[in-house]
Amino acid sequence: QVQLVESGGGLVQAGGSLRLSCAASGRNLRTFNNYVMGWFRQAPGKEREFVAVIRWSAGDTYYADSVKGRFTISGDVAKNTVDLQMNSLKPEDTAAYYCAVSSRIYYSTRSYLTGDRYDHWGQGTQVTVSS
Repeated sequence: QVQLVESGGGLVQAGGSLRLSCAASGRNLRTFNNYVMGWFRQAPGKEREFVAVIRWSAGDTYYADSVKGRFTISGDVAKNTVDLQMNSLKPEDTAAYYCAVSSRIYYSTRSYLTGDRYDHWGQGTQVTVSS
């Protein structure tokens, strides 16, 4: 089993930056082939949406079009953490942000864009962007 804890959320004005962190425990992420961690978000009244994913085995990443060029996902396998650097934040980025872990093996990072591909989820951290 693996447990995930997100941190770093808060209130920020539009154009500002936040860095979210997700700490995993109970499993050494670097042990597994193609071990994947991703970020999702959900705003009130909206469906959960994919934000970003990183695949440890290849170090490759993939981003939702809505955050591409503004957000960066990175990981520290030694610490079992994955971060999401969010720059140029917009009010529409306001949401609860969740990190998730997938132990499933797919050929491409583009196979990890939906929540059903993930096995464990954190409790979320709130990000609020004011105008």
